[in-house]
Amino acid sequence: MDFIYFIDLLGTMVFAISGAMAANRKGIDVFGATFMGFVTAIGGGSLRDLFLNIRPVWVEDDNYLIAIFIGVAISILFNRRLDSFARTLFLFDAIGIGFFTIVGAQKSLSYESSAIAAVMFGMFSASMGGVIRDTLMNETPLILRKEIYASACLAGAICYVLLRMTPIPENLNAFISASLVFIIRFLSVKYNLSLPSVPMVDTTQQK
Repeated sequence: MDFIYFIDLLGTMVFAISGAMAANRKGIDVFGATFMGFVTAIGGGSLRDLFLNIRPVWVEDDNYLIAIFIGVAISILFNRRLDSFARTLFLFDAIGIGFFTIVGAQKSLSYESSAIAAVMFGMFSASMGGVIRDTLMNETPLILRKEIYASACLAGAICYVLLRMTPIPENLNAFISASLVFIIRFLSVKYNLSLPSVPMVDTTQQK
C-alpha cells in the first residue's frame, strides 16, 4: 500500500474520531455522532478536490468510508477512555492535521499545482474539516482563535514541498513533515504559545 494513501486513510479515521467525540460531548445521538465524524473527516479533502476539479476520493474508494465508520465506532465504544486521554480533542486533531496537510500538498502537486498553491492546499485540507466540525457544534473554529493551528499546517506543508527538492525518500519526507505539524501544534498548546495579534483600533476616539 502506498504510504501517502495509508496516511490519508489514517488521517480520515483520526478526524472521524475527532468529529464524533465532539458530538459525544454534546450528548448527540449515534446518528448525529456518525454524521459529525463523516463531515469532519471528508470536509477539507472534498473541498480541496473540488478546487482541483476532481471527484472527491471517498466517492470512488470505499476504504475511506470504512475508515470513517471505524473511527466513529472507536469514539463511541471507547468514549470515556478517549475523553480522559484527549480532553479537548487536541491530540486527535493535531494528528489529523499533520496527516491531512501532507496529503493535501502531495495531491495538489500530483495535479501540477505550483509549490505555493500546494502549500495552501495542504493547509486548507487540514483545517477545513475542523472548521466545519466547530461551526456545526456552534463553537468558534480553532483557526479563528488565538492559537497556532493553520500556521502549523503551513510550516509542515512548506517543509514537505522543500524536502521534495532533496534526495530524501518520499515516505520519510511525509513522516518528517507531518511530525513537524504535530510538534508545533503540541508545543503551542502545552506552552500556550500564539502568534502576535493585530492591535485593535479604538473607534470611540476617532469620533
